[in-house]
Amino acid sequence: MTLFNEAGWGRNRNMIPVTEFRQFSEQQPAFRVLKPWWDVFTDYLSVAMLMIGVFGCTLQTFGAVCGTHKVLTLHFPTDLSKPRSFEVMQDKIICLPKRVQPSENHSSVLNVSQAVAGTTPLPPPNPSSTNPVTVEMKGLKTDLDLQQYSFINQMCYERALHWYAKYFPYLVLIHTLIFMLCSNFWFKFPGSSSKIEHFISILGKCFDSPWTTRALSEVSGEDSEEKDNRKNNMSRSNTIQSGPEGTLVNSQSLKSIPEKFVVDKSTAGALDKKEGEQAKALFEKVKKFRLHVEEGDILYAMYVRQTVLKVIKFLIIIAYNSALVSKVQFTVDCNVDIQDMTGYKNFSCNHTMAHLFSKLSFCYLCFVSIYGLTCLYTLYWLFYRSLKEYSFEYVRQETGIDDIPDVKNDFAFMLHMIDQYDPLYSKRFAVFLSEVSENKLKQLNLNNEWTPDKLRQKLQTNAHNRLELPLIMLSGLPDTVFEITELQSLKLEIIKNVMIPATVAQLDNLQELSLHQCSVKIHSAALSFLKENLKVLSVKFDDMRELPPWMYGLRNLEELYLVGSLSHDISKNVALESLRDLKSLKILSIKSNLSKIPQAVVDVSSHLQKMCIHNDGTKLVMLNNLKKMTNLTELELVHCDLERIPHAVFSLLSLQELDLKENNLKSIEEIVSFQHLRKLTVLKLWHNSIAYIPEHIKKLTSLERLSFSHNKIEVLPSHLFLCNKIRYLDLSYNDIRFIPPEVGVLQSLQYFSITCNKVENLPDELYFCKKLKTLKIGKNSLSVLSPKIGNLLFLSYLDLKGNHFETLPPELGDCRALKRAGLVVEDALFDTLPSDVREQMKTE
Repeated sequence: MTLFNEAGWGRNRNMIPVTEFRQFSEQQPAFRVLKPWWDVFTDYLSVAMLMIGVFGCTLQTFGAVCGTHKVLTLHFPTDLSKPRSFEVMQDKIICLPKRVQPSENHSSVLNVSQAVAGTTPLPPPNPSSTNPVTVEMKGLKTDLDLQQYSFINQMCYERALHWYAKYFPYLVLIHTLIFMLCSNFWFKFPGSSSKIEHFISILGKCFDSPWTTRALSEVSGEDSEEKDNRKNNMSRSNTIQSGPEGTLVNSQSLKSIPEKFVVDKSTAGALDKKEGEQAKALFEKVKKFRLHVEEGDILYAMYVRQTVLKVIKFLIIIAYNSALVSKVQFTVDCNVDIQDMTGYKNFSCNHTMAHLFSKLSFCYLCFVSIYGLTCLYTLYWLFYRSLKEYSFEYVRQETGIDDIPDVKNDFAFMLHMIDQYDPLYSKRFAVFLSEVSENKLKQLNLNNEWTPDKLRQKLQTNAHNRLELPLIMLSGLPDTVFEITELQSLKLEIIKNVMIPATVAQLDNLQELSLHQCSVKIHSAALSFLKENLKVLSVKFDDMRELPPWMYGLRNLEELYLVGSLSHDISKNVALESLRDLKSLKILSIKSNLSKIPQAVVDVSSHLQKMCIHNDGTKLVMLNNLKKMTNLTELELVHCDLERIPHAVFSLLSLQELDLKENNLKSIEEIVSFQHLRKLTVLKLWHNSIAYIPEHIKKLTSLERLSFSHNKIEVLPSHLFLCNKIRYLDLSYNDIRFIPPEVGVLQSLQYFSITCNKVENLPDELYFCKKLKTLKIGKNSLSVLSPKIGNLLFLSYLDLKGNHFETLPPELGDCRALKRAGLVVEDALFDTLPSDVREQMKTE
């Protein structure tokens, strides 16, 4: 009979296609940039070993199932007239009973028939016999002859054949799959694959970015002499470091052949807005990715471990395969105790795949040896080189971008791997690590966004009556600013990394510069220009490092304003000693947290005319240095927690204005000492806790402006009004109930305020102050306004709101300078005026 009449059925059913194993080694095509030559080479070796395993497994399986591909036909006549034929399939192993020497010749017929039936061994022919004897072969007609042979084959295959000969192709397949998994595991593991995918994504965008070409093209446009000098320096450095293993010891990037970028200047010279924004986003991505990846070395550790695992696997395979390859034999003796079933115990078997498996095993060992040697080289490369540090020194020399930082840990390792693929990737990627390159891009985008016409629309006049350009929260300083030649004041707020170029010299009218929370660098030519032209500098800072060191050399600077938090011992932490070089400085204002006046300020006292110290409530002590400021005309000590008027102030004979706002003054008995200050015209003691004004104030006859607002004064001494030069008197926000009639003595009074007090009546003498222009009497307890107010012909501002008036005197119409906008009063009360007066006030 015939089994499996169609051989193709078994082949199609049991073949194992190599594509089934693709998932073990498949990775994204973009990952190829992280596969050095040895990984690519071992991948091909893995494919070759995989084909050996698949081929062996296919033959093994095909030989067992598809037995009709080759058949053995035997013809045994059971009698002389009826021949009988049957077919035996090819199996993994084919066994026949061993022949034994018979004791009698007459048993040959029986033995032949029994051998055919599988119960009795067939005796060997007698070589000495000359006449062949034809013997009729007879056997048991049980139809079990083919099953008996199959049973013997299976028993001998399981018991007699060595396990290595049986499972060799499966071992090859398993080992190869482990190799493939080890080689690609770091591409699959979530903790490493996410970093790799992110890196590959950024790397591709950096490589293709138009800004990369633009940045490198600017370097290619350098002076040829500078390029030659740089190349000579590089060649000398390479000669010094040359050696048989210098390339491996050095941890710098792989030195590639210098690239010559042929760039069309017309296309490289301009980036559209979209390309500029994309490049800007790339810089941010690279920064964040670098901070994230440089924190650990999971990629490096994983790659080392999988390489070590492959080396160990290689050693194991070589060890046991070398010892067991000889076990693959073509002929195998089989001794199984199945004599009761077959009549035989000893069999001689033929392993049908032995010759092929033996050749495949030697071929497999060769592939594994090459694979292992490659892995050993990989380990040598991993451990001999410092792969957790990456230097861009060669890139810096070649491109001229000197601020490209070196990187470490996983970031460095991936760049080393990239260099094995193509060093050009690292070179183009380095552009996005450079702060100089980023600043150039920002500058280009800024210039495109802020045109001169757009900047001119922002021009305005500041408090110093200068034409000012305010720029707030920009990414840098546009170069187009320096095309506005009429500019007099430049105000920069919250702009990081400002670079003032030499083109600032185009602003011939520039006199004032304000830097609020800006870190500024300046070109040497620009500094020379500012030294000659800048008159006013204002610096507001959060960190002392934002204080520009070049400001101490502005020899023509006249006004310096510093606003920011300083340490208590300012002389040790800030180089204010350099202020002595500011020979033209006249005004110095420091708004900070000083506990004493720095000695450096005293060093400029010879020409300092105005000093302002605005503290944050920190107590200012040790004010004796004030005595040395003999030329000081204006002094402001604001919010300094002063409890008394400093005695050192009384030594400033040139002092004209004194402001002691927001201190803790309660008594001002020392005010009598102000009589020595003959030039003192302005005294501001507002926002304190003063309860009364001493009579000695009458001796301050030179006073023209006096402010006692926001105190706790209840009684006004009549001696106050003996200071008959007073033009400005502010007594608002106190507890005053009565205004002395001596107020009429102040014939020069132009401003008088008693807002928010408890005054019930105003003396008629007040209206003798005919020069009065501003009168603020709101928020008091007044019920009647005297008709004599019409005597104030120059009155232009009158605050009456918040009192108990029922009507307003018609005499307000005599105040020709008073208009409705200058009359602060309730609408209902305004309507009590005659209509002609109302119309007069409403007309401009």
